[in-house]
Amino acid sequence: MKNKKLEEYGSYLLIILGALMASFSVICILIPNGAIDYGTAGIAIIVSQLTGFNLSLCVFVIFAPFVIAGFLILGVKFGIKATVGSLFYTVGLEIFEKVHFELNTEHFLAVAFGGALLGFGLALILRFGGCIDGSEIFANIIVNAISRKTGRNYSMTYILLAFNACVYLAAFLLINQDAALLSLLVYVVATSIINSVTDHFDAVKQVTIITKDPHAIIADIKEQLNKTCTMMDSYGAIAGENKTLICYISYFELQKMKEIISKNAGSFSTVSTIDEILR
Repeated sequence: MKNKKLEEYGSYLLIILGALMASFSVICILIPNGAIDYGTAGIAIIVSQLTGFNLSLCVFVIFAPFVIAGFLILGVKFGIKATVGSLFYTVGLEIFEKVHFELNTEHFLAVAFGGALLGFGLALILRFGGCIDGSEIFANIIVNAISRKTGRNYSMTYILLAFNACVYLAAFLLINQDAALLSLLVYVVATSIINSVTDHFDAVKQVTIITKDPHAIIADIKEQLNKTCTMMDSYGAIAGENKTLICYISYFELQKMKEIISKNAGSFSTVSTIDEILR
């Protein structure tokens, strides 16, 4: 129990570190070199540059509805971590605006480095169960709604691509062409880093659970995640007869799944990334 508490506190510290890294990258590297962040943070930066409103205030106003939606749809634990990450990201923006930092190099190199730093910060947040970008929460909500209606699992990739395409089109039309193209470079570099750390967070995840008592786990998965499982007979060389459960979920549902598995002791589980599901 003590180790679990330390692990939980550690996850919050890493989420805070990731949020501060991301805000430093945006304020001290990307914006001074003519680029912007992507997702809802990118929308906030565009609004701030067009209206002259304080960037931290724009970020807070735009993030808030998505964080609330995260609480309601993805659970309290996720909502708390998303709130912590978003809060420290917003505070970081305010703090780093007062820091005099200059990266004396070409815009292309500065933006590539800023994108990598941003990606690593966001990857830490995602890796430890948080989120500071509303586009990811939005995509997860859409995917869940479609999955519940059709009974099939879908990746968030195309929704995220469409969302960010709209952000870059807005930057292209409302700011300038260079900002849009440099920001596209930020997206490519940052998402490459995120995918390498989180193993493609936007893809469908397959959770395989081996247990002797599957019914309680199945009931919890149905109640808390509104998902079903495939159940198969299996046999362990030492444990003997077991049941193997296979369930498909999104990256943001992993936190709830971990809680369900830890609640039902005596099981063994693995998580893998599914690139494509054939119908």
